[in-house]
Amino acid sequence: MARQNAVVTGYGFYAPPRVVTNHDLGKMGVDTSDEWIVSRTGIKERRFAADGETTSTMSTRAARVALERARMRPADLDLVIVGTCSPDYLFPATACLVQKELGAERAGAFDIEAACTSFVSALAVANGMILAGTHRNALVIGAECLSRLLNFKDRTTCVLFGDGAGAIVLEASNASVGVESAILHSDGSKGELLWVEAGASRVPATAETVAAGKHFIRMEGGETFKLAVKSMADAAEEALIQANVTADEIDLMIPHQANVRIIQKVAERLRFPMDKVFVNIQRYGNTSAASIPIALAEAAESGRLKKGDRVLLAAFGGGFTWGASVMEWWGVPIPDRREKTIVERAARTAEDLLDKVLPGA
Repeated sequence: MARQNAVVTGYGFYAPPRVVTNHDLGKMGVDTSDEWIVSRTGIKERRFAADGETTSTMSTRAARVALERARMRPADLDLVIVGTCSPDYLFPATACLVQKELGAERAGAFDIEAACTSFVSALAVANGMILAGTHRNALVIGAECLSRLLNFKDRTTCVLFGDGAGAIVLEASNASVGVESAILHSDGSKGELLWVEAGASRVPATAETVAAGKHFIRMEGGETFKLAVKSMADAAEEALIQANVTADEIDLMIPHQANVRIIQKVAERLRFPMDKVFVNIQRYGNTSAASIPIALAEAAESGRLKKGDRVLLAAFGGGFTWGASVMEWWGVPIPDRREKTIVERAARTAEDLLDKVLPGA
């Protein structure tokens, strides 16, 4: 039997229509300026969710686009995974809410929380389950509603983050393309450099925690910057080795969109030209787990990423977590999937009938 690979057959993203520019933040009372933000981060604007929009609603909208591109019905999904650090609830999982809204009645569903590395982590898990043969396909989503976790009195964090969602459909295929490597690492000793302290079981919500602003994102920017550059570059190099390819064989690198200076430093360490690095942080800010799948979808839609291209993903997030993946991009539906499924079911039915008539045949 030919080895099954996991290939991307559909992709999509959703960005809320509300655009918040750097000038808008100043009007909201944030002590900042367009020049200050752009020079330090490369961000010019970001998107904030509207009232009523949540991580699950944005995930669902991105997922519908990805499924339509893959020509797959929600009823045919085996698995829904949402990578996020801003879920609708502590539980149920955001993936369960998406599964319900899509009508993916057969699918298992769960969340993965590794901060900005959540999408790469979810991709690695889905890839492993497909390679193991336990699942034929998976809807993998990265989504965040971080505007609800921002302290607009802290200009070191509130200028960075935005909301949005990106999704891919990953399917088993006999094609000699697909996910070629998946690297994941973590260092929990540095978790307090980037965290939301209160709101879960260790520090439950109280009037005091709310008054102290412990439900907002907090970050030690300088140390985080240094760790992000080294970790993303190291993981990228590991992913290249695991995939048995060189940086010269990569057509496009899509790094986590945290800060344009981090992206530039990672490319420099890898000796990777910036004209082969996809950057959209100027339009969306840091959307955490959503940044890589949004960039994947934009790159494919714009023609920067084409079928047969080899793409390198690299991410870094709170926890601390970091990871990378290399894949040969497919990005189109598997030919005659539904017809093949019908044939396979007919063959299994015939085998069952034969076994009843001639046991042990």
